[in-house]
Amino acid sequence: MSWQPSNDPILGDAQSCDALELVIVPRTRDLGDGFQVRRALPHGKRQMVGPFIFFDHFGPMQFISGKGMDVRPHPHIGLATVTYLFDGSIMHRDSEGNVREIQPGAMNLMTAGKGIAHSERTPDVQRRDGQKMLGLQSWIALPKGSEEIAPSFQHYAADSLPTVTDTGFTARIIAGSAFGKASPVSMVSPWFYAEVSVQAGTSVPLDPDHEERAIYVVDGEIEIAGDRHEGPKLLIFRPGDAITVNALRNTRMMFLGGDALEGPRHLWWNFVSSSKERIEQAKQDWKSGRFAHVPEEHEFIPLPE
Repeated sequence: MSWQPSNDPILGDAQSCDALELVIVPRTRDLGDGFQVRRALPHGKRQMVGPFIFFDHFGPMQFISGKGMDVRPHPHIGLATVTYLFDGSIMHRDSEGNVREIQPGAMNLMTAGKGIAHSERTPDVQRRDGQKMLGLQSWIALPKGSEEIAPSFQHYAADSLPTVTDTGFTARIIAGSAFGKASPVSMVSPWFYAEVSVQAGTSVPLDPDHEERAIYVVDGEIEIAGDRHEGPKLLIFRPGDAITVNALRNTRMMFLGGDALEGPRHLWWNFVSSSKERIEQAKQDWKSGRFAHVPEEHEFIPLPE
């Protein structure tokens, strides 16, 4: 995905839950060709939750036969992307030669480090037949000492990720640790990410051990300490407090967060860095064609002017 700044909506206010620091109503952005996303991070009042610096929610949408998603090759530095789907498929190609069809429930972590380019398109079969699409893309800012690591790509199918199931709820541990289980995904800083599906009338805890924590309500409705929250919405919590989430309707959520980074980040287009000079260099590298080429691709997104 790509980032451009936009105005923030009016925020909701925490009411009875003192642990609730901020409520973010995601704002709608059009990425072109009618492809719209809801963007929760970055936000005017909060840049990151742990290392999560970008959070996009796309769909639900229906592509008719012959139509699809076409995000042309574009560059990244200083971050890792997580593409997570509930419905539909996306074909990922990157300049390291990785080609992978991203499917629902799978973990796909592309670490840009010192620089990578990639494209995201609807696979040929789904473009021919049409498909529903619903998913999330997050960017994980890298620690200062790891911003220039070598680019890489990790893929874990849905059935290879640990799950926790109890009466009325199921959780898939996408990254890090939650609900007593740990994902096999390798990370360069401590963070966690889990899909949590809860039936109406069921309660689940949000682990207080993580330094920074948030819940993204994809769909459904929850209640926390007397406050009701309907999706889509990002709820950011203060550290240390035990949180109980009560589902008022069947609800799908993402639990996320981790250790705060050592300082803020500069964010311009698809580049994240602790250094403004490094972002300027990345701009020139993309404009001058110095990023590696994405195989099987013959177009690209130009540097915004």
